[in-house]
Amino acid sequence: MDKAVVSPAPLAVPERFGVAERLRAMPPRTRMGLAVGIAALVAVAVALALAAGQGDYRVLYPNLSEKDAGAVTAQLSQMNVPYKLSGNGLVMVPAAQVPDVRLKLATAGLPKGSVSGFELMDSARFGQTQFQERLTFQRGLEGELTRSITSLAAVESARVHLALPNQNGFFREQQKPSASVLLTLRAGRTLDRAQVAGIVHLVSSSVPELDPKAVSVLDQTGNLLTNDGANPAAGLDAMQLQYVSQVEGGYAKRIYQLLEPIVGRDNLRASVTADIDFSQSEATSEEFRPNQGSDASVSIRSQQTTEQAGSSGMLPSGVPGAASNQPPVAATAPLTGASQPLQGSPLAGGTGNLRREAVTNYEVDKTVRVTRNATGVVKRLNAAVVVNNRTVTDAKGKVSQVPLGTDELDKLTALVRETIGYKQERGDSVKVINAPFKIESQPTVDLPWWKQPDALDVLRSFAMPGALSLVAVLVFLGLVRPGLRAFAVAFPPPPPARLEAVEDEPPPLPVPALPAPRLNEHLEQVRKMARDNPAAVAGIIRSWSGTEAATAGKG
Repeated sequence: MDKAVVSPAPLAVPERFGVAERLRAMPPRTRMGLAVGIAALVAVAVALALAAGQGDYRVLYPNLSEKDAGAVTAQLSQMNVPYKLSGNGLVMVPAAQVPDVRLKLATAGLPKGSVSGFELMDSARFGQTQFQERLTFQRGLEGELTRSITSLAAVESARVHLALPNQNGFFREQQKPSASVLLTLRAGRTLDRAQVAGIVHLVSSSVPELDPKAVSVLDQTGNLLTNDGANPAAGLDAMQLQYVSQVEGGYAKRIYQLLEPIVGRDNLRASVTADIDFSQSEATSEEFRPNQGSDASVSIRSQQTTEQAGSSGMLPSGVPGAASNQPPVAATAPLTGASQPLQGSPLAGGTGNLRREAVTNYEVDKTVRVTRNATGVVKRLNAAVVVNNRTVTDAKGKVSQVPLGTDELDKLTALVRETIGYKQERGDSVKVINAPFKIESQPTVDLPWWKQPDALDVLRSFAMPGALSLVAVLVFLGLVRPGLRAFAVAFPPPPPARLEAVEDEPPPLPVPALPAPRLNEHLEQVRKMARDNPAAVAGIIRSWSGTEAATAGKG
């Protein structure tokens, strides 16, 4: 009678398993680590792709107002340009597109700035008072002037304050308007006298009855750029100091251009001091001289003669008697002049008066002279020039310094005098001396490569991709690689035990030699099977024990 026994499943390893079977055969912890690692690698790859597509972001416009930032971002969205917004109105776009985007936004008139002009009048409300209307007009006028001033190349921003007094019906009590302009200049830029005068003229021409002297212009440091000349004792203003600096620099440049080809580029130092008179004076004179012609006596401009004659009538005279009552006799005296009364005339026997006036005007020269002295007149020039020793190389190649001769210094002095327009009567002075120059060698500081600006820019550009790549390597080594190894050696658990006849039991198959990692995996599977189903494992062991006992008894 055949006896059936339970024999264990062979430990043969199948040649090929499916992916699902291998994943199910892996330990849960290893399987979860593999999933997390693969997800992390995908996320890193996506981040690298986005960083490579967008590139480095640079500032497009800093310190924009909310209104301008909204208009700029709306225009960027229409242009399909990626952008980023940060604090303080900072708009950032890819670095390669910054110049092109700025040109396109400038063509569209962006950013407009937060200054409002006469468009404030468009939003006038119904029922506003006269004061509100005047205030709105003043704000609009200030905004328009600010826009005009900021269009200058040297001006970064500006603020205009207008003082427009109320006008009344009394002409004598009316006040004149005034204006103040605060300028913020760009770095390294200045305004000359003509530009400041242009700003003053622009403001004064835009406001009715505004005197240019009532316009004050200041820069961001508080320096007054306008000067009406009312306080000459206040010293030189910024424009006058700049003019003095330009005059001195021009003379020094002439000296360098003339002497450098003779003594060498680094063998000359020159300084010019100019005393400039900025005072303004005006003189008016009148001169009277007699006639300077060939016949001065006939230069009569006008002549007037007046004669007056009068009589009081015949009055009785003489000794009373017969002689006085007789009529007058005929005249016997000759006529000698018109000034003597004729005999027999009414004046002969009466009282009379005669008055004669003659006025003669001669031509006299009159000269009226008005003299205005020019401002910025050079009163005196002082020039100081230092020349280095001459470098001489002998026949052996030795280099030495040789002082200049007296004749050479005299020639250089004459050249400097002609260059600056030397005038002895003006009190100018020119001094040219020869002295050896002390050349100090400046040590060159070699910065390490990681502190150099170019290297820092390269490091910043590769910082994010490098960090993402490092994270990807760590994830692969820590999570993905162990999971892939476990996936490669995983196989399903062995099938359950089967019944076979003892007589017909084939000889046991040889157990293939497995590598150490695969053998460990098999041991783990056996331990897991013993924990999950201890009854089956116990039956298998009892069957193995019964088979061994029967075989021993039969033998």
